[in-house]
Amino acid sequence: MDAFLQAAALVFSPAALFYTFLGVLFGILCGAMPGLSAVMAVSIMLPFTFSLKDTGIMMLLGIFCGAVYGGSITAILINTPGTANSAATCLDGYPMAHKHGQSGRALSISTMASTFGGLLSALMLLWIAPALSKIALNFGVPEMFALGVFGLSIVTAVSSHSVIKGLLGAVLGLLLGAVGMDTTSATFRYTFGTTYLISGIQFVPLLIGLFAFSQCLLSAEADIKSMAKSKQDKLAQILPTREDIRRTGPTILISSIIGTVVGAIPGTGGDIASWISYNVAKRFSKHPGAFGDGAPEGIAAPEAANNAVSGGAMIPLLTLGIPGDSVTAIMLGALMMQGIAPGPLLFTTQTVKVYTIIIALFVSNVFMCLLGYGAIRIFSKISLVPAKWLNPLVFVFCTVGTFAINNNMGDVVLMIGAGIVGYVLIKLDFCMPPIILGLILSDTVESNLRRTLVLSDGSLRIFLTHPIALALLAVAAVSLLSPIILKFWKGRSAKSAEK
Repeated sequence: MDAFLQAAALVFSPAALFYTFLGVLFGILCGAMPGLSAVMAVSIMLPFTFSLKDTGIMMLLGIFCGAVYGGSITAILINTPGTANSAATCLDGYPMAHKHGQSGRALSISTMASTFGGLLSALMLLWIAPALSKIALNFGVPEMFALGVFGLSIVTAVSSHSVIKGLLGAVLGLLLGAVGMDTTSATFRYTFGTTYLISGIQFVPLLIGLFAFSQCLLSAEADIKSMAKSKQDKLAQILPTREDIRRTGPTILISSIIGTVVGAIPGTGGDIASWISYNVAKRFSKHPGAFGDGAPEGIAAPEAANNAVSGGAMIPLLTLGIPGDSVTAIMLGALMMQGIAPGPLLFTTQTVKVYTIIIALFVSNVFMCLLGYGAIRIFSKISLVPAKWLNPLVFVFCTVGTFAINNNMGDVVLMIGAGIVGYVLIKLDFCMPPIILGLILSDTVESNLRRTLVLSDGSLRIFLTHPIALALLAVAAVSLLSPIILKFWKGRSAKSAEK
């Protein structure tokens, strides 16, 4: 209880509340701008939060929550989801706003569902994470190695259209993690005679380059024209009516649970959760024919689910050290840079830090609700910002933010190089999360494998005597092989059908 009170005192300090509010505001602004995702918003602001320490983590959580919600604004108003998480919201949000002239109602339902989903997932995090961490305390060296492999396999299997490309991305990340001085043998690896690489690949410049800079290059290539749309309807309704609450209440509750569960599965994300929830809501609706034509449940379901992912994704991050999605992969790096090591021991050695994160997640969702209802009219104008102004701003943020970390132009060069490589890889249909996860988990996998081999005199039979490690490796193998097996099975079925 003392740790909880200390964390609450920290979160509710004036400075912490200010930076959390600022983070939510910035997140909503970024989320409402098509082309800027939650990943880009967090990665752009990451360098600016280093000097803030604990309040910096709260600000990043605020950006995370705000950006996921902000994507629904443009999805409803101009049929362009600000983030991939809000793609399902377009199906009913845009028809309700324009076909039925109820844009205010659509935004109010979205805000209500987003707030409830975020708060419920934070509550689940508070309830589930400590219990799960106690189980994870029994993990030894073999289990930690297997856990690292499990995290890589899940993200690789889910985040990429091709298992082979996902594996190549993870291997590239592992190789990048091997750059620098080997802590065991004190030898230099892949430094190519440069002093800059002795300390290894810098995480933040690489991350900004792969996620933010590469997306700017893609937007510039697309030569997007001005995003000015036709004049928007006046927002007549801000707060949800009693009828909307009664009709969408069960859908919001079920979708929030789905979002939390899906978010807790490493490698998934808000886009998967939103589509699953939308399908479930439509299947069990009394009016399935209304979906796609402005059904309130069609807005509430995806928005409750994708905002619930924020708390769900933090569960494996805090308890096991495995990010639940791309944004929490960035959060993992941010936590480690602030001296916070996610994993089972976090709940016993840094209990105040854990409760600070959980309480800050609650506060972020409350601020999101207040800003959503209080400034919907203002946020609705964000969609009119021309892309020709937006891209240069992002370029500037990427460059200034990267240089501000260490005042080193080498970081800027690395960021630009990573952005160009990321641009090429995206064009080749590669995914970025496996690369980032490979880099983050490379030390965990390598160091624990070495220790395991030392304990077993070089024999892999030690895994046979550790059932948890064996089970994690088995699940990792299944997650990697299942897409290949399914593809092979579908091919055989198609050939049989032709015959």
